[in-house]
Order: sequence, then structure tokens, then C-alpha cells
Amino acid sequence: MSDPAVPGPDTPLDAEDWRCYRHPDRESGVRCQRCSRPICPDCMVQAPVGFQCPSCARSGPPGPRPLRTLRRGPYVTWAIIAACVAVFLPSLAAGAALAGRGDLDVAGELALNAPAVADGEWWRLFTSGFVHYGLLHIGFNMFVLLQLGMLLEPALGRVRFAALYATALLGGACGALLLDPGALTAGASGAVFGLMGAAVLGLRRRGIDPLRTGLGGLLAINLLLTFVIPGISVGGHLGGLAAGAVAGGTLFATEDTARDRALGAGAVVALGAALFLTGLWLAARQVG
Repeated sequence: MSDPAVPGPDTPLDAEDWRCYRHPDRESGVRCQRCSRPICPDCMVQAPVGFQCPSCARSGPPGPRPLRTLRRGPYVTWAIIAACVAVFLPSLAAGAALAGRGDLDVAGELALNAPAVADGEWWRLFTSGFVHYGLLHIGFNMFVLLQLGMLLEPALGRVRFAALYATALLGGACGALLLDPGALTAGASGAVFGLMGAAVLGLRRRGIDPLRTGLGGLLAINLLLTFVIPGISVGGHLGGLAAGAVAGGTLFATEDTARDRALGAGAVVALGAALFLTGLWLAARQVG
């Protein structure tokens, strides 16, 4: 099926006209990298650099894929969700309430706690991100994680996405140890906040306004809830957001070539290692 009657690639466009050339009723924040015509998300076709319109993609070399086809196979995301559900199953067996404290035996062994980390249980910096208190806690976190994973994992690749998630998780652990070291802190919220920060930066780098996608509003609402609802780990959320934003910004700024992607991934792994050591130091400092 041919495109509707629209201006050709060589037809001058009003600089203020950001309506999609194929869907005039939709506004766009992106122009085709080859012909500069505005395109909406449904018309974006992934190219080696940026996005192209369907017409230019068909006339160019094979290989570009529509943006919607990238949202397939977020296997790392599914693995994280499966691990969180597996850890939560004992809570269901114990009759966990919708917003209860879950299985405190599991939390006591895996949740983040400065004295335990300082006593040598370093793995809590990681395992705390897989423990949840109640069905509402895990349900909301896993729903948002799935949505962000479907957006970020295909764009970054499995290895770089896993590095981003781990770094955001460790950033959240450091924030929790800094502001509330004595609590049994648990949940994937810190890592999820990190993914939100990375996604916002990734969209902006591609010329898409996050507020138009709803992601900016989601982040703002969750930040507000962080400070309004009692019992939420403020340090965990803010620490995860900061770490995820730095890691995500690094990854999206280094995606032009294979060498750049390797360097960006290495930088994020180094950041994660630094956050891990910082978490150990914070735990020892709080106890000492």
C-alpha cells in the first residue's frame, strides 16, 4: 500500500509544522534523518543512526526495523520478574496480605540492613531488590518493570540492559543505607526508578518529549508518592533514580558503534562496582 498524498522529501516544510506527514492529526517530536519529514511513533523506523520515515526506509538498504518490532524478547526483564516472583512465593504460602509485610523470614535473610551487610552479608545489596512486602508491592513494581523493560532492553541489548538494571539496583541500595540504614529495606523500586530515569534520557536523546509519552508524568507521580506515603524508602528511590540516570545517559550516549557500546557498557559496570564498594563502606560506617 502506497503512502497517502503527502509532500515529497524535497518539498520544503514549515519549521513549526510537527504534524506527522502520514497522519496529519498526530503531532511528532521527531523528523526523518534522511528527508526531515515529521514522523509519529507509529511511523518511526529504526535506522543505524536515528529514525527514518517508512518511505526512506524502503528506498534505503535492508535492515531497518519499525520501532514496534523492537519490543520483542525482553528476556532479561522476564528473568528478573521470575526471580522476584520466586522469592515472593513463600509469602503467598504464608498468606501474605495485599499490602502486608510478606514473609519476614525471607526478608530477614535477604533484605537490606546495614548491620547485616557490615557483618559480611554483602549479597543483601543485590538480593534486597528481589524481596517484596505484599501483593501490591510486588504487583506494581513488576508491572512497571515489564513496561520499562519492553522499552529499554530491545533498545540497549540484553547485556547493557542488565548492567543498567544492576547499577540502578546498587544505587538504590546505597541511597537506602545512607538515609535509613537500620531498616529491613526491600523491593525493586530503586532499580525501577533507575530505569525510568534512563528511559527519560533515552527518549530525549532521540528527540521525543517524555511528557508526550506519559513517562515523564509517571516519574513525577512516583516521586510525589515517594515523599507522601509513609514507609517508602526515599533513599532507595532517589539513589536508584540517580544511578539509573547516569548509567542510562552513558549507554545512550555511546551507541553509535560497537566500540562505543563496549566502552559505554564498561563504564556502567565500573559505576556499578563503585556503588557496590560504596554500599559496603556505608554499611560499615553506619554500624561503626
